[in-house]
Amino acid sequence: MIGPGGFTLDPRLEQDTFCLGTFPLSLLLLMNDSTYPWLILVPQRPEIREIYQLDPADQQQLLVESCHLAEVLAGLWHPDKLNIAALGNVVPQLHLHHVVRYRSDPAWPAPVWGKAPPVSYLPAQLDALRASLLPCLKDFMTVANS
Repeated sequence: MIGPGGFTLDPRLEQDTFCLGTFPLSLLLLMNDSTYPWLILVPQRPEIREIYQLDPADQQQLLVESCHLAEVLAGLWHPDKLNIAALGNVVPQLHLHHVVRYRSDPAWPAPVWGKAPPVSYLPAQLDALRASLLPCLKDFMTVANS
């Protein structure tokens, strides 16, 4: 996926996610693992690996987008904890995970990575998630075509 200013989405992110839309700075991706509501913000800036590499205005915009997304996720899913992290050990392109967590989930309290094989979304599950999430974000982002 190619975006503004020479931005290209890392192939692994493109392979493992669905694009739900675009905030002013970031793509909003959904990890194709229905075990957890797991969304990812990817700032559309080329060659950025760390938050400090963004210019100050983009750093602030990323925080605004992340906070807004987190508030919506908390309101929809009422998690025990919302994990927000920028790791980049496997995919170095800057991306910010937002994972809804419950004490009853299969990985609790450990990180979600590698604990269980991903469970791909069925089309009806994906449609239901879009129907509940995207209306809450429509004033802040452009929704991608399904």
